[in-house]
This record gives sequence, structure tokens and C-alpha cells, in this order.
Amino acid sequence: MDLEKPSQTPADQRYGAPVAPRDYEPGDGCLAEVIRIPVRIVVVLVVLPVRMLWDVLMICGRAVQNVLLRPLGRAIGWFFERVVAPIALGVAWLAGLIGKLLFVWPWVGLWRYVVVPVVKYGLVVPVVWVYRQLLTPLGHGIAWLVEHLLVAPARWTYRALLAPLGHGIAVVLSWLGKALFVWPWVALWLYVVVPVVKYGLVVPAVWVYRQLLTPLGHGIAWLARGIGYGITTVLRGLWAATVWLVTTLLVTPAAWLYRYVLAPCGREITAAVGIAWRVAGYISRAVGRGLKWLARNLVGRPARWFYLDVLTPVGHFVRDTVWRPARKAAVETGRATRAALHRAGETVRQARRDVWRALGGTPREPRSVAGFGGQARNLGGGQQTQTVPGVAAEPEISLHKRG
Repeated sequence: MDLEKPSQTPADQRYGAPVAPRDYEPGDGCLAEVIRIPVRIVVVLVVLPVRMLWDVLMICGRAVQNVLLRPLGRAIGWFFERVVAPIALGVAWLAGLIGKLLFVWPWVGLWRYVVVPVVKYGLVVPVVWVYRQLLTPLGHGIAWLVEHLLVAPARWTYRALLAPLGHGIAVVLSWLGKALFVWPWVALWLYVVVPVVKYGLVVPAVWVYRQLLTPLGHGIAWLARGIGYGITTVLRGLWAATVWLVTTLLVTPAAWLYRYVLAPCGREITAAVGIAWRVAGYISRAVGRGLKWLARNLVGRPARWFYLDVLTPVGHFVRDTVWRPARKAAVETGRATRAALHRAGETVRQARRDVWRALGGTPREPRSVAGFGGQARNLGGGQQTQTVPGVAAEPEISLHKRG
């Protein structure tokens, strides 16, 4: 049961009055109605070949991508990954090894085993010995002599004689300099220059500025404001007249032309292009479906029949009678070859161990060696033994017993 009240239907819609379409825009006028249908027909006739050509190019592009470019890219990637990359890595490793053999290891060996020992033991060690054993004590002796024979007497002479004498001379020169070069100029500035400049120049200039220049400047400013107001009023009137003329003669006709001629024509042309593109798409899709049906019935079904009824039985026969026995024989051969190679390698390793034992003998096991009296005890109970042959143990005496 519907509990909502039915909407009120206007009288003009109840009795069949015309209703505007949903995408109707008021203000189009009769020009849009006149040019709508012819423009759409012409645009459909113009756009249809372009849309069909576009669809054909899209189908060809997808086919080329799926059939040629993508498999070609995968093949190139596989070839680069499986062939080019290993070869490049091997060549780079070999080039690096050759470069190290030719340019790195010889210079490193020369530096480490020739230059460094020669410089260290032939130059640095003697120079350090001379510096520490000869130059350092000699420098300390010279410094002691200079300090006690020259610096100490000169310091005492400066503090006891030169400093008091210099202070007195500085005080006398200071008073003399002030009496000759400071006090006369200060008196001249305070009692001559300042009064002359103040009462002879500053006071008259201030009086002239306040009593003459200020009223004259106020009058000139008032006159300039009046002239500027008049010129501004005239310019505003001229600007208003110019704006009215431009609006009446240019802007209003251009706006009317755009609103009632150009805008409807542009909207109709844009809508016609969109509708024509969709209609051409439907027509192109129908043509493509027809061609697809023809290709399927003329090529696809015969090819599918030939694949299922001819090639598949032949392929199964070849797989069961030729491929599987050959693969089984290859797998058995590979297993036998790997087993033979493994046994041969084990035999070679055993022979190499036997030859090594015959030439060098069996390796000796490490054994404990008894220590001497008075040495530290080692691990292994109360017996004095050491685990490393040829190395004497250090005396183990606590710090408390050492004192």
C-alpha cells in the first residue's frame, strides 16, 4: 500500500500541453531549430568514414600489438636475459680480472712490498731517530740558553727601567698635545663658529621659512587642488561618454551576436559531432560484426575443423610413438652419464688423497708438552702441561703476592 500522496500535476501537463525536452536550453530561438537537422545529417556523412577508419586503425593496432609487438618484446627480453646478460657479465668479469692483473695488483704489490718498506725503513725511521735523539735535546738546550741569557735580562730591563720612563714621557706628551691641538680648536668652535652660524644663518633662515615660504606654499597647493579637481571632472565625463559609446556600439551587438547566433550554432555543431560520432560507432560496430561473422564462417570454422580432426590426431601419434620414447632414452642416458662422472670424480679424489699420504705422510695429532718448574699451571688437572707446542706459559702470580 502506497502511503505517499500523489504529486500535484499541473493543468497544462494533464491536458496534453507541450513540455520542453530535458536538455532544452531557453534562448536558442528558431535558428537552432532550422540548422539542427541539416547540420546533423552533414556531420554524420562527414564523420562516418573518419570513425570507420579510426576503428580499423584501432583493430589493426591491437592486432599488431598482440600478434607481433608483444611476442617480439618477450623474445627480445628472453634473449637479453638468457644470452646477452650472461655474456655481458662474463665479459665484464673477465675485463675486471684482466684490469686488476694489469693495472691494480702490480701497483698494489709495488706500493706494499717495495715503496712502503723503502720509505719507512730508509727514510722515516732514520729521520724520526735523528729528530728524537739529536734535534729534540739540541732544541731544548738552545731554548734554555735563550730563555736564561736573553729573554730574562730583557724582561727585567723593560719592567725596571723602560716602563716607568715611558709612562712619564707619555703623560707629558699627552698634556702638550692637548694644549697645542685640542683646546684651541674647541674654544674656536664653542665661542666663534657656533654663535656666528646660529645667529647669522639659522635664525634668519627659520624666520623666512615660517613667515614667507609657508603661506606661499599653502596658496599654491590650494590653487593646484582646484585645477586638479576641474581636470578630473572633465576626464571623468569624457570616460563615461566613451564607455557608453563603446558599450552601445560594440559590446551590445557583439553580445547579442554571440548569444543568439554563435552560441546556438556552436552548441548544435558540438552536439551534432557527438551524436554523429556515436552513430558512426554503431554503424562501424555493425560492419565489424558482419566481417567477423564472415571470417569466422569462412576461415575460423574450417581451420578449427582441420586442427581438431587432422592435426590433433597426427600430433598425438607423433607424441606417443616418437617424442616420449626419445625423451625417455635421453633421460636415461643423462642419468647414466652423471653417475659415471660422479664415480670418476670420486676415484680421482681418492687417488689424490693416496698420493698426498704417500708423499707427506699422515698429519700428526697435537700432544701436550710438560712445562718447567716455576711456570704457571695450565688447564688439564694437576699436571703442568700446555696445549700449544713450542710456547712457554707465563708465570701466574696474583697481584696480592706481588705486593
